[in-house]
Amino acid sequence: MRGLSPRELRRLMKRLGMEMKPIENVSRVIIEAEDKNYIVENPQVLVMTMRTGDTVVQVFGRIREEKREEKVVLEIPEEDVELVASQAGVSKEEARKALIEAEGDIAAAILLLEARKEG
Repeated sequence: MRGLSPRELRRLMKRLGMEMKPIENVSRVIIEAEDKNYIVENPQVLVMTMRTGDTVVQVFGRIREEKREEKVVLEIPEEDVELVASQAGVSKEEARKALIEAEGDIAAAILLLEARKEG
């Protein structure tokens, strides 16, 4: 069995209701998994659209894995929010934002809010 020429392949795909187009000027493709990212630098990307409306994306290139850093969610106790709000004379929302910015440090959050009032 002989192979198909690119021209024959395009005709066959057209008859089957398939269209393939490259995406130009792609510098990087990142696939995010739970524990790591898969990164393809300078990839070739082809998008194939089927008659059914489904889309297939093909990415060609060298892939490297990168471990994902765990994002630490800072929990701010409501008592801390109330204390900062009362000491700095601001709303609870402003106090919570300052505590997040100060990474939970009550004194730093109060100083931050005081500095904002003066500035």
